[in-house]
Amino acid sequence: MRPVTLIKDRFRGFLPVVVDVETAGFDSQTNALIEIAVVTLKMNGEGLLEKDQTIQANVLPFRGSKLDPGALKFIGVEDPTHPFRMAMSEKDALEKCFAPIRKLLKDQDCSRAILVGHNAFFDLSFVKAASERCKIKSPFHEFSTFDTVSLSGLVYGQTVLAKAVTEAGIDWEDSKAHSAEYDTEKTAELFCKIVNQWPLQMPNNTLT
Repeated sequence: MRPVTLIKDRFRGFLPVVVDVETAGFDSQTNALIEIAVVTLKMNGEGLLEKDQTIQANVLPFRGSKLDPGALKFIGVEDPTHPFRMAMSEKDALEKCFAPIRKLLKDQDCSRAILVGHNAFFDLSFVKAASERCKIKSPFHEFSTFDTVSLSGLVYGQTVLAKAVTEAGIDWEDSKAHSAEYDTEKTAELFCKIVNQWPLQMPNNTLT
């Protein structure tokens, strides 16, 4: 037996990509997307999943969007349009994040990306809504996800990201939480830690 080392074989033709968004509320149709980060994944020669690239973008609220003061305070953003944020339009932010995913899909011969997230439906709903507003085709599956809430609840008995990460033996700093980049990095580490507990094997004579 030998380990499965191609990501397309490990995930049935899908490319898992970890995503986290920070938003100005809970409604993907009306509340602004404020920050997005993605972490791409790769498999090493031993068949273990690892973090690859991290891409992050601060996002300007779309025209007519609603900004919930409580949500902004929670993520530590007083003014989403402040020039020091170096924020970009939704379209530019999505293109920045989608470009490396599209390249990996081609390089790894995968059919679609599949979003990995902590409460993944929330992140997917904002990515889909922003893609529709900007008329950009999303590389992600329309409804399927890998949700680390369910996975970490099963494996570690914890569903809160900070507690699940800690239970998994991964470092966590509360002062950095609720930044899309930090949360995405930690979600990626958690997902890899869980997946790598069950590596797939195939017979030596199997052709791939």
